[in-house]
Amino acid sequence: MTEKDLHYYEPKNGHGLKHDPFNAIVAPRPIGWISSRDGKGNVNLAPYSFFNGFCYVPPIIGFSSTSWKDSVNNIRETGEFVWNLATRDLAKQMNATAAHVAREVDEFSIAGLTPAPCKIVNVPRVAESPVSFECKLTQVIQLQRADGRLADAWLTLGEVVAVHIDKAMIRDGVYQTALAHPIVRAGRRGDYFEIREDAMFEMTRPD
Repeated sequence: MTEKDLHYYEPKNGHGLKHDPFNAIVAPRPIGWISSRDGKGNVNLAPYSFFNGFCYVPPIIGFSSTSWKDSVNNIRETGEFVWNLATRDLAKQMNATAAHVAREVDEFSIAGLTPAPCKIVNVPRVAESPVSFECKLTQVIQLQRADGRLADAWLTLGEVVAVHIDKAMIRDGVYQTALAHPIVRAGRRGDYFEIREDAMFEMTRPD
């Protein structure tokens, strides 16, 4: 094997590049488009680029917030939130909800989105999104460094207690990921990927 010419760095000393490569390497990442409501009834809708699923049974999803933001505060207050699938045709609306606005400002209105009532949680979902998960809070964990010092980041985990799926995304009883054209985070400040059928391939597990 030919030896590679490697760029090496230790994060604590800086990366030495034009953009931090970390979030471009850990890519693509699903988008945590999270709607929540605070104890006074104010609704919040915001995207998070550190998001994923963590457990099948029960289904648990989570997102990490770098700093204590409205979403985390709201979820801590009410114990509920909703994840909404961000798709290519909702990309601009999703991006609009990333704006830094006052807590009482409704991002649904800013982005021209429709808040739809959920069945179990008292938080609206994005009606235009083809998939939404109603969630109950299970844990809020402040992340920490290897030396034990606390990081300014919080991982919010929730159990999915109800699921809404546009039936147009289901064929022969199987949810078709690419039909929704979900978008995922890449790197830098504004790079995204779109999941399309022609970019997917299948492999059979050896077991």
